[in-house]
Amino acid sequence: MASSANSNTTDEYQNILMMRHGDRIDKINPLWLDTASRPWDPPLVQDGLVRAFQTGQRIRSQIQFPIHRVFVSPFIRCVQTASEVIAALSAVDLNPNATSSKDVISIDKSKLKVSIEFGLSEMLNSMAIMPEVAPKDGKFDFKISDLEAMFPEGMVDHDVDPVYKEMPEWGETVEECTERFLGLVKTLADKYPSENLLLVTHGKQGILGSVIVLYTHTF
Repeated sequence: MASSANSNTTDEYQNILMMRHGDRIDKINPLWLDTASRPWDPPLVQDGLVRAFQTGQRIRSQIQFPIHRVFVSPFIRCVQTASEVIAALSAVDLNPNATSSKDVISIDKSKLKVSIEFGLSEMLNSMAIMPEVAPKDGKFDFKISDLEAMFPEGMVDHDVDPVYKEMPEWGETVEECTERFLGLVKTLADKYPSENLLLVTHGKQGILGSVIVLYTHTF
């Protein structure tokens, strides 16, 4: 799991962190694909959930600025990752030796807000998603209400107007995907200039294609 952030931690600047999702089941157990109803949308394995929670704990203890808002790709591996990170960031009381959100007893719901953003989706072409597992009609369907229910109660911001109102088209080029991510990072930074953001996304173009333009804005 990777993350990047502006190294300046004073209150003068906006900070943006980008995080890749945790360990997905199809990379650990390829046989999962044989019976999966949504083979293009693999969830995390247990180790991935634990790693995500621990990453949230490290962010909380090591960075010197608060996270105000989280934006998440709609793929379930990213939603699960974000849910664990948010639980770690917002925990008020938790069991000793906590390793996941299940160990959190209570959270501070005022800590941050979360929203699903289609623009943070995986690169939608055969380089990132094998054609044999991609939807035959090229349409990636998500039930947003079910995904939002995976976050701690009260933390979803239903008033947010997403930058991308629907999924990108299947068959986008690497250049188009890179442009999508770079434009999205800038748009979100400009839209919330006084807030520090965490973007939970995918590794190929999500982080690698965007890290060179993590924008720093003066309030």
